Amino acid sequence: MSEVAMNEIFKPESSMVRFRIALILAIVADVLQIALLPMFVEGAASPADDALDAGVGIALIALLGWHWEFAPSFIGKLVPGADLIPLWTLAVASVYRKTKRIEAPAA
Repeated sequence: MSEVAMNEIFKPESSMVRFRIALILAIVADVLQIALLPMFVEGAASPADDALDAGVGIALIALLGWHWEFAPSFIGKLVPGADLIPLWTLAVASVYRKTKRIEAPAA
């Protein structure tokens, strides 16, 4: 990829768009896991849960890069009943908060 194309992709506006897409994806995944609880309640024993979590995890890493905040979401989703906690949404919100704190100018 050329340097101009890379600069175009990683503009601050593009970063905000990526966070918005990631947050929407996380919210939709968490709502699906709560709304369709009987399909996901077994945790690691549920193929639907595994597929959804793997897809969401890969998509979030592609959008935002790897962050340690995603690890508890992966691990927590293996526990039966943990789908009632919106771990993906909390992870994306934590990454956003951490990123904003790093970008904030020192006063």
